[in-house]
Amino acid sequence: MAIAHRRIGTGPVRAIVLHDWFGTSANWGSVLDYLDPQGFSYAFLDYRGYGDRRDVEGRYTLPEIADDVLALADELGWDTFSLIGHSMGGKAAQQVLVRAPERVEKLIGINPVPAAPYEMDDATHALFHGAAAAPENRRIILDLVTGHRASGHWLNRMVAHSLAVSRPEAFGAYLESWQPLDLSAAVKGNTVPVLVLVGEHDLALTPDVMRATWQVSYPNCRVHPLAGAGHYPPHETPVAFVTAVEDFLRS
Repeated sequence: MAIAHRRIGTGPVRAIVLHDWFGTSANWGSVLDYLDPQGFSYAFLDYRGYGDRRDVEGRYTLPEIADDVLALADELGWDTFSLIGHSMGGKAAQQVLVRAPERVEKLIGINPVPAAPYEMDDATHALFHGAAAAPENRRIILDLVTGHRASGHWLNRMVAHSLAVSRPEAFGAYLESWQPLDLSAAVKGNTVPVLVLVGEHDLALTPDVMRATWQVSYPNCRVHPLAGAGHYPPHETPVAFVTAVEDFLRS
């Protein structure tokens, strides 16, 4: 069965794009209008239980996402490709790298979850693990990770999108997968070229956290803070975001 995905561009530089815990292949702000379709080929994947694959059953785990990424690449005829992963998608991209390192040309993390387990205190654990059933928890998380700077209308739209396009059981199960998963030993010292784009106003996955995690794991990793953004650079600073992504992929 073919894997549903969103395709932009027909250029020679190929990348598979993995969305965050709240998003889908469609929820990238105006970025989708600014990608260069002549120079690049982008394949945006929805996870099982999300977006165009909302009704696709699964285990809803990062290893399953990796299976689907590699199956999609095979369908596209892409022996090698780069990976772009946002937040949870950044950890999923690392799972793909562990599974098939010979196929990954470059890796871009956007405010990405590091390879090690994501530590949470009791209050944070309750906030995140209650978000599958509680829309207000999702809004609090979005407000936190964008530095308490985003408009209420934007926060409400993001929560509404998340509720509309993801199954609650999938939303909860992915958290149970990405939060405790430990890929740190498996990726340690991997020399794949890595770019980490991190909004300066993210109060959780900060530039300092990226330097202390991603740059320790990957010797060929550059951390690039994005001024004016929090956890959602594709929404907050789309032109700067696309420019950084395509400069790195093209180099």
